[in-house]
Amino acid sequence: MRRETSVGALLDSAAGGSEAAWRDLVRRYTPLVAAICRRYGVVGADAEDVGGNVWLRVVLHAAAIREPEALPGWLATTTRHECAALLRAKHREVPDDREAVDLAEPGADADLLGDERRATVRREVARLPKRERDLVSMLLSDASPSYAEISARLGMPIGTIGPTRQRCLARLRRTTAIAALLDDEVHERSA
Repeated sequence: MRRETSVGALLDSAAGGSEAAWRDLVRRYTPLVAAICRRYGVVGADAEDVGGNVWLRVVLHAAAIREPEALPGWLATTTRHECAALLRAKHREVPDDREAVDLAEPGADADLLGDERRATVRREVARLPKRERDLVSMLLSDASPSYAEISARLGMPIGTIGPTRQRCLARLRRTTAIAALLDDEVHERSA
């Protein structure tokens, strides 16, 4: 039966450049690193990245480790830190809209649906009283006039523009056609 080399001897040999010692260290302690990754819910390529970072740290600090027998504890602590750092980084990632949608070219049906939605909104806005229709049209225009400009054009006090806009939008949302469009959007987002 073969006796295992001590951690201290392996670490000294590895720090001296022995590839066999490195292979033995990695073989011996990879299960420990993998178990900690699993405990943190880090699997697959992420676990491989964490393991690679941990072993890189061992390579960089092998000669400076004063208590080689404490290597398993050092590996465990370093692995926990790497897992936590990975999870924090993933939590901060902002999803890219391109990941959430099919990257294929939109079909004619998507164009038709968009045209139909725009026509429905225009039709419902046209049914508003003139002053509200003008207000909504100005607010949705590309030029985006200021409240002062809207006030001057419509003869409306600045303080009433926001509340009037809110009432117009609420009235539009209550129409059957716009309510159906909004309901369709909610279903599309949840699908």
